[in-house]
Amino acid sequence: MAARIEHLVTSGTFSLDGGTWDVDNNVWIVGDDSEAVVIDAAHDADAIAEALGDRTLRAIVCTHAHNDHIDAAPALAARTGAPILLHPDDLPLWKQTHPDRLPDGELTDGQQLSVAGVELTVLHTPGHAPGAVCLYAPELGTVFTGDTLFQGGPGATGRSFSHFPTIVESIRKRLLALPPETAVRTGHGDSTTVGAEAPHLQEWIDRGH
Repeated sequence: MAARIEHLVTSGTFSLDGGTWDVDNNVWIVGDDSEAVVIDAAHDADAIAEALGDRTLRAIVCTHAHNDHIDAAPALAARTGAPILLHPDDLPLWKQTHPDRLPDGELTDGQQLSVAGVELTVLHTPGHAPGAVCLYAPELGTVFTGDTLFQGGPGATGRSFSHFPTIVESIRKRLLALPPETAVRTGHGDSTTVGAEAPHLQEWIDRGH
């Protein structure tokens, strides 16, 4: 059974630096009829578990530790037994949301996660958050970018733990080097492609100065 990508949108709030905003998050499920991984368990463990059905959940992968991307992770882990994986540089952010429950494993740059016969390669892409990662699945022609790259540019860097020059460098070095036809599946909003975003790099740099 070939691996496929499924998409769920969940709604909740994002809180950081004393502010709270209503947000819709993209939850991505990669797998086949027997096993899957979840990328960003946002807001609604019940909805994610329903989408998984009776498949074995191999991992809950966090692209970063802002609360809107991890708030449902412990509940989903408790239901499924799946480990929560996070880059260690995002532990300070994680602990703001889940002070009593640490992730189960670490994500490292270059690490490969296997599910349903495809490999997801971890790309450490700091900037939006120190431990932000993207997941590149060449067999699926896709990179899951969390909040690092969106349709229209880099993720936000106006709040604590974020840094604009760092995110632009991450995008330039790690994401724009991917084949231009690669689908960019984001943490919020519509998907795009590497080729659609690459021509705008200089605009983003100019905008950030």
